[in-house]
Amino acid sequence: MDVVAADSLEKWFGKKRVLKGVSFRVSSSEIFGIIGPNGAGKTTTLRILSTILVPDSGDATVMGYSVKREPEKVRRNISYLPEDAGVYNHLTGYEFLRMIAEIYGKGSERVDRGVEISGLKSALGSPMGSYSKGMKRRILLAAALMVEPNVAILDEPTSGLDVRHAFHIRKVIRDYVKTSGASAIISSHNMLEVEYLCDRIAFIDDGRIIKEGRPEELREEFRAENLEEVFAKIMGGT
Repeated sequence: MDVVAADSLEKWFGKKRVLKGVSFRVSSSEIFGIIGPNGAGKTTTLRILSTILVPDSGDATVMGYSVKREPEKVRRNISYLPEDAGVYNHLTGYEFLRMIAEIYGKGSERVDRGVEISGLKSALGSPMGSYSKGMKRRILLAAALMVEPNVAILDEPTSGLDVRHAFHIRKVIRDYVKTSGASAIISSHNMLEVEYLCDRIAFIDDGRIIKEGRPEELREEFRAENLEEVFAKIMGGT
C-alpha cells in the first residue's frame, strides 16, 4: 500500500516555478529519501506533504487523504520536523514533551516514550535554552516520533550536528520505523546519510525528480561506489 502518493506537484513563488511536476510513492514501513542540492525543491515538497503549503497544481495523498481537500485528516497521520525548528527556551525538556503530548491528545506514557527516544533524561529538568544544538534537535525528533505518526516527515534531520548527535538521530529514525511499522520521509543533501538510512531515494534537482530507486540498484546501474558518485554521474550526464 502506498502511504504517500505525490502526483505532478507544482508550486510557484511569484514568478519562480519551484516544483515542476514532482511525483513519487512511499510504501508502508519504508524510509524514503529526497536528496539534492540546496534550492532543488526538497523543503517545498515536504511542506506540501505536511499541509503547510498548498500545491498550485497536482495533489498528494497521505494515508489516502488529499493534502488539498482533507488537510486536517492528513495532519492526524503525520508529524513534521522542519530543518529550522526551534524550541521554547524557557521550558524544560519535560515540560516541552508534556506540552506536545497534550496537543496531540496523548497520555503520560507518550512523554515517557519521548524521554526514551531523546536519550536526554538527565538533562530534561533543565531549560531548553541551555541545550546544545544537538540536544535541541534530539528532543525535537523525540517530540515528532513519540506521538506515533503513521508518516514522519523530517527535513534535514541531522543538519549541522556533530557526529555523536547525528548518529543518535539516524539510529532513532531507523529503529522507530523498524519497530512501529510507520514510514518516514527525510530530505537531505548528505548522500552518505541517506545511503545509510533509506530504503529508496529520489534525486531532485531544479524542481524535478530526475532519478529514483533503491541505493544498491542505483549504485549498480551507474557502476558507482556510493550515491555521491551516482548523483555526480546523473548531473554530468555520464
